[in-house]
This record gives sequence, C-alpha cells and structure tokens, in this order.
Amino acid sequence: MKQIVSGFKAFIMRGNLIDLAVAIVIGLAFVQVVNSLVGNLVTPIIAMIVGETSLRTLDFEINDAIFFYGAFLDDVVQFIAIVAAVYFFVVVPYNAISARMKSGQPEPDATTKVCPECISTIPIEARRCAFCAQPVT
Repeated sequence: MKQIVSGFKAFIMRGNLIDLAVAIVIGLAFVQVVNSLVGNLVTPIIAMIVGETSLRTLDFEINDAIFFYGAFLDDVVQFIAIVAAVYFFVVVPYNAISARMKSGQPEPDATTKVCPECISTIPIEARRCAFCAQPVT
C-alpha cells in the first residue's frame, strides 16, 4: 500500500501533469471569453444585418413542423468565430514566436550527404558510397 501511495504522489508531482492542469484551466477561461465575444458582439451584428433581434428567432413552418434554421446559423457563426479566434490569438502568435526562436539558433550540421553518382543518402564521413561503391569526395 505504501508503494502505491508513493507512486501516486510521484505521479501527481510530475511537472507535465501540473502543466496540463494549468493548460485546461486557461483553455476553459479562453472558451468563456470567445463565447462572450461571439454571443455578445458578433451574433448581434449579424442579427442586426438580418433585421432580427437574434438569429435564434429565425424559423419557418411547414405542415405544423417548425424549422429553427436561425439556431443552426447561430451555431455556425459561433463555430467560425471560435475557429478564427483560436487561429488569430493562438496559432498565429505561436508560429511567430517559434519562427523568432528558430531564427536565433544556427542550423545544425548536416550528418548526411548525397552521392553524386547514384543520388543515395550516405553518411557525411563516407569516402565511398555504400550503394554504388563509387568514391565520394
């Protein structure tokens, strides 16, 4: 039993578990902000263009069946806005930071080269190609 408790304690104290918990909390807060942005700003603007107070009120009826196409449109708008927010607030800054960090580091030395005779990839220290046996300079 003591071994199980100590193993559980070691598992809990691992850094990546704490990082994951922090990421989930931040992700949930980000979802709340994006939903507020879409629900309180984007959707009313689109509803104003359509001429309604809310997209969810748009519907039509055929043979006593009511089709709430406005709710579907509202969900599509929310999805597109969430994807756009994730792209512009997470993906674009991450790519910019990654590119900046990579530009500051020198390129690693190559460990392979191409044989000029058979165009095979061989180790850079090789003096003869392992595939065609031609001398390589």
